[in-house]
Amino acid sequence: MSAPADTTSTRTPAGTGSSSMTSVLRSLLRHYLHVLALCCVVSVFTTLMWPTRSYLVQLGYATCIGTLCWITMEAGRYLVDPRNCHGNPEGGRGWPKGWRGLVLTVIGILVGFYVGDEAAYWLIGPGDSDAGPANKNIIGLYITVAAGAIGSFYFHAKGRSAAMAAEIAATARDATEARLKLLETQLEPHMLFNTLANLRVLIATDPERAVAMLDRLNDYLRATLGGSRSTLHPLSQEFERLADYLALMAVRMGPRLRCALDLPPELRAVPVPPLLLQPLVENAIRHGLEPQVEGGEIRVLARREGGDLVIDVIDTGAGLDAGPVSTLEEQEPRRPVHTSPGSDSSTQGGFGLTQVRERLRTLYGEDGTLALSSPSGGGTCATVTLPFSAAA
Repeated sequence: MSAPADTTSTRTPAGTGSSSMTSVLRSLLRHYLHVLALCCVVSVFTTLMWPTRSYLVQLGYATCIGTLCWITMEAGRYLVDPRNCHGNPEGGRGWPKGWRGLVLTVIGILVGFYVGDEAAYWLIGPGDSDAGPANKNIIGLYITVAAGAIGSFYFHAKGRSAAMAAEIAATARDATEARLKLLETQLEPHMLFNTLANLRVLIATDPERAVAMLDRLNDYLRATLGGSRSTLHPLSQEFERLADYLALMAVRMGPRLRCALDLPPELRAVPVPPLLLQPLVENAIRHGLEPQVEGGEIRVLARREGGDLVIDVIDTGAGLDAGPVSTLEEQEPRRPVHTSPGSDSSTQGGFGLTQVRERLRTLYGEDGTLALSSPSGGGTCATVTLPFSAAA
């Protein structure tokens, strides 16, 4: 009636010693409650077989036997070399592999039956003088063996299922992180190629500004590429990257580019994917502000709406070709495209937007969205929405 741990190897979650011990204790308590439930069921059958003994007496015997079986098997796991045990996703020592697990099950059943039955006899008494102690009845041993085998198989299968689920989840997380890294590495050279194309123009027309822009690019790349490569980082770092990028673009555009970043203090620590907003700002500059002689303004605003984190990237540029739209798929082909020498603008208009959409979908599923719309005053608003509970 023991509760073996899982029977397949898996990754043990990292954590502190106290949290690991808490996890082990919770697992033991949960398993013991299952053992007690099985004892209640066994007591029903033994009461039907020996009606001269009350159900409470039968339950007392079953509890003593089941508890001794459980203690023996749980303690026995820690006497086996860890190298000969399966991994345990719930923490602690896993169930012994192969014949070791079978031997431990047999020992646990025998100890539980003989010692547990004797303990129950001394604690509870025979219950009925005609019934006799259960350890003298071979049927009682058969019942204990059957109950122990059923309980062990149940926990064996339950642990195996949990281990496989943990392994699948870990593999899925690895695949998601790899996909996000791929999308991020595709975004970085995309931005760099666009900036180098602009530098090429400035070198011929304004060498001093080209040098200043090159210095800014160097600082931006040092800060960006030297940063964390984690899947998520604080929203404050994302805004810092935006500030660096806008400073880089300001060298080229001068007073034609005006910007404002609004990040409430309570949202600074909210985790978001790196380079989530930079493609939207780049798209707003290239396709919204640059086509206008007077340039324009970009505002990036973060706020919380109910259970969602909402970030708006608003520009006062050329705007959309038509009225408001609700989905990225409808809008991408209609965004005005500005051509810069040395760049292939025919394919760049939707690249950054598509990457943002794919990263949101990979991380948050249908709950992560990107929508484009036309504000009443003109320009374009790109709105990123993701679940705040997942972000926080």
